[in-house]
Amino acid sequence: MSDEEDGPPGGDDPKAGERIAKWLARAGIASRRDAEKLIAEGKVKLNGKSVETPATFVAPGDRVTVEGKPVAAPERTRLFRYHKPDGLVTTHRDPQGRTTVFEKLPPGLPRVVSIGRLDITSEGLLLLTNDGELARRLELPSNGWLRRYRARVHGPLDERALAGLARGITIEGVSYGPIEAGLDSRQGANAWLTISLKEGKNREVRRVMAHLGLQVTRLIRIAYGPFQLGVLPRGGVEEVHPRILRDQLGIGEKPKRHRAGGAPAEPPASPKPPPKPAGRGRSIPRARNAEPRRPRANRRRPSPRT
Repeated sequence: MSDEEDGPPGGDDPKAGERIAKWLARAGIASRRDAEKLIAEGKVKLNGKSVETPATFVAPGDRVTVEGKPVAAPERTRLFRYHKPDGLVTTHRDPQGRTTVFEKLPPGLPRVVSIGRLDITSEGLLLLTNDGELARRLELPSNGWLRRYRARVHGPLDERALAGLARGITIEGVSYGPIEAGLDSRQGANAWLTISLKEGKNREVRRVMAHLGLQVTRLIRIAYGPFQLGVLPRGGVEEVHPRILRDQLGIGEKPKRHRAGGAPAEPPASPKPPPKPAGRGRSIPRARNAEPRRPRANRRRPSPRT
């Protein structure tokens, strides 16, 4: 389907309501495109009647069902960081019966969709949201957001070939945009690389590395745009603070808070960093260009001579 939106040029008509495909996306049922597929398959009803077009409008108080299940009205937009372990597929339903990301999420989360995907053998940062419209927006390559990965590779390594990826590459008729790939460490035939790209096509890192004669034996996404994996433990989920959503994505209004007497209140304190993961588990090696850890110094600085 086209990326163009259905309906009048000016978008939704406030008097008529909100287009149902967009409404379902904001409710976290699916992306807008997948919501349109649900409508085409006759699985969506509005006030008991089957919806025939995505341009149908939903007004406050209307009843919407998908496959016979009622859908609650969209809530405020929420965004979560999730540390995906390997062995899980990023889909709500897997025809092969494999375990999905959404089956392993902790209880208490709203219905969410993923922003992009990680394949079954990849791990690391996966963004989740209850707003399908936001997911669609953040997946677009036009955002210019970098996806950053740590990759462990096996095979003969040519650093000049890695540097050449910055010009882009075409493999079997598929064109890949510029890729920044740098060597962090090497031990025998194994090496750790840091790889940054903007497009994120299907299995892009693995296919490009295979073209260079390298087998990816572990792939970890450590950043998606301004959002970092950090020390989030494997399988852990942490919500992004609404203030960060406002500052980074322009979502939500700046709260108007005042002290008694009319003086403006101080801004809320920054959220505390997540606790370090407990237990052993597999750790993520530090990149070569990471800031070195500084040892604690107990010595007092000498006083200047007089």
